[in-house]
Amino acid sequence: MSTLRHWLCLLLSSSLLLGTAAHAATTQPPAAQAMMDALTKATTAVVGVKITAMEDARSAETLGLKRVGSGVQIAPDGLILTIGYLMLEAEQIEVVTQDNRTLPARAVAYDLATGFGLLRPLLPLRGVGVAPLGSSRDLQPGDPLMAVTGPQADDDGDVSMTRLISRRAFSGSWEYHIESALFTSPPVLASGGNHSGAPLFNQKGELMGIGSLFVSDATGENRRLPGNMFVPVDLLRPILAELQRTGYSGKSRRPWLGLTSNDQGGRIQIMRVSKDSPAELAGLGAGDVVLAVDDAKVATLEAFYKKLWDRAAPDAEIRLTVLQGADIKTIVLKPQDRMLTLKKPPGI
Repeated sequence: MSTLRHWLCLLLSSSLLLGTAAHAATTQPPAAQAMMDALTKATTAVVGVKITAMEDARSAETLGLKRVGSGVQIAPDGLILTIGYLMLEAEQIEVVTQDNRTLPARAVAYDLATGFGLLRPLLPLRGVGVAPLGSSRDLQPGDPLMAVTGPQADDDGDVSMTRLISRRAFSGSWEYHIESALFTSPPVLASGGNHSGAPLFNQKGELMGIGSLFVSDATGENRRLPGNMFVPVDLLRPILAELQRTGYSGKSRRPWLGLTSNDQGGRIQIMRVSKDSPAELAGLGAGDVVLAVDDAKVATLEAFYKKLWDRAAPDAEIRLTVLQGADIKTIVLKPQDRMLTLKKPPGI
């Protein structure tokens, strides 16, 4: 964080803080020193996260066995919020503090529905701040924000200045959907652009979201504008107690097929099928096109997922109408509860 104060000075003097002339004319910026103090305090809550997954972890195929990213302390008892995919099927979890201490940690929760992960060090976090949870509801496009990356063995972590570009629903190719995601630009540049788990703060030093993805189009308007997608902490508040009690939210117990898909041009095309997944066992493959779920036509990932998840039991049979080559087929398959397919880290 050695360049933090220099960055904040630039932020305070740049148009990133002041915004457009019209915005500045109607909004009085907060006191410069108060904002600098708030942002400086926010960075003290950020830590590095190091994960080693189990050798036979399903997630190793796409995420690797060794993973690094960031987290942020959100409670005085050491509770750390990060992005969940970092800690999927973890065998070893470590937290790296800004004074170069590496502490063992345990998994507290992984929430499939939101993508959040919670962990807690096994030893006290001395000298690490606590980030207050904010709300992204009042954020407007163009608002200045600060993303922070945590330290690693060969990287002290740093800050990246960015702006809110848009807030909209997001459907991931990996059977993931949230109703509201934060899209920012420019993308996280610190720590080699490692956005995974990076906390996003507003000018008051309040936590707005957790870094999930790099995106090539932050606007969602099919034009190139590199940026990041952050999962807003607004999604955490209603489930935080449940996550600490059970290790996941109720919405995480839902059907999983094992598909990676896209939805360009009103067609849901399968790009990859996970090994030994329900989709592979049913004969689905890359290049197939999903036309309908239980006879209901679907043309977007959002519609596909919502129809798939709209059932009482996560393992209830589902009927897909698919285009395989030149043939339209009906394929009946039995989904799995995704939470049961993952090897559980100790503590969950």
